[in-house]
Amino acid sequence: MKSNLRKFVPPLGLGVLVSLGILSSGLLWAQIPWGYGPPPGGLTPNTPMAQRSALQTVQAQVRWFQNSTQTASNYGDGGSGLVWQQFQVLRGAYSAFKSTLFPQQLSSGANELAELDAGLDILQEAFTNYQQEVADGQSSTSAFNSMCQVLYQASGVWLQELNSGSARLRVGWQ
Repeated sequence: MKSNLRKFVPPLGLGVLVSLGILSSGLLWAQIPWGYGPPPGGLTPNTPMAQRSALQTVQAQVRWFQNSTQTASNYGDGGSGLVWQQFQVLRGAYSAFKSTLFPQQLSSGANELAELDAGLDILQEAFTNYQQEVADGQSSTSAFNSMCQVLYQASGVWLQELNSGSARLRVGWQ
């Protein structure tokens, strides 16, 4: 009897923990370290603190993206996938940041935000250019290194524009 009970106790305990985690995940949305979508219920808090936090997340993501452009060659053929993934996370972080802006910030900063969106589109074109260069016969290593250099420099310019636009829009102020 004792040996049969031991078979069910660890899985039962694990099941209880998983169930509690799933049930409480809706209450702990602000503590989840991944993803940049709106919290459960679709409501995004529009507070100065949420704006500062979202801006800091985007700034950190740009640095992580830049780091991936510097280290991706160490991952061989998987390097381009790593850089692409980091770029997509940057896009998501920026989208989440925009969702924290107040309506008056969105309207008064519409041109700056459109330029930042266009800047991300230009960064994305570097991936297409890389693929085209490889298809045209350029060495994949050479094309990849060129792409990473361009992305590193361009993302730095994009970050400067984000920071100056955020200051003009008074992001994180009341």
